[in-house]
Amino acid sequence: MAALRLGLKVWGRSLSAQFKCVRHFSSSVTRPASKLVKPPIQVYGVEGRYATALFSAASKQKKLDQVERELTQVSTLIKDPKLSSIVMNPHVKRSLKQKTFTDVLSRAKLSPITINLINVLSQNGRLTLTPDVIAAFGKMMSAHRGEVICSVTTAEPLDAANLSDLKLALNGFLAKGETLKLETKTDTSILGGMIVSIGDKYVDMSTKTKIQKLTKIIRDG
Repeated sequence: MAALRLGLKVWGRSLSAQFKCVRHFSSSVTRPASKLVKPPIQVYGVEGRYATALFSAASKQKKLDQVERELTQVSTLIKDPKLSSIVMNPHVKRSLKQKTFTDVLSRAKLSPITINLINVLSQNGRLTLTPDVIAAFGKMMSAHRGEVICSVTTAEPLDAANLSDLKLALNGFLAKGETLKLETKTDTSILGGMIVSIGDKYVDMSTKTKIQKLTKIIRDG
């Protein structure tokens, strides 16, 4: 853990087309159309653009918490084999996917905002991105609540003592009013050490990366 503290101390404290799709989504549920409400953090990629439009629409209608709860329902529904065999099947027509999915969501009495997200994803052939969009929206909501998501990858699971020391070290990077939301993962391929991602900061202290750097130095020399 001394290595972790030292590492953290040194560490320091075709868009237009896709944007047109998410702008349409945001404005279609908020009249009159206006500028997007920016989320507290930016999530990149196509899923980030849809999640941003969803955050904007839900924020304008003061339904952020409701939409977050509904997306949890969508996550559960989409895991149903009968539904996923249709909406995730590339050989099924978009129109059938859209009708099947929206019918299920309507029966679940979800809000027009959430249903409209699925409609737009379906119309643009992006239904397979639904889990990624939900995850991106979840990150935005965590930041909205003042939670700072931290992902730590180690070769082996951390024991209680090391996990406690890690949380203590990471809490030192939080601003007033922020809370730590820690996610731990294991990946034997990193051999040892750890990879830490917190907010927009990233540090790779894995044994694998150290070996790769050392190998490069030897080869270049």
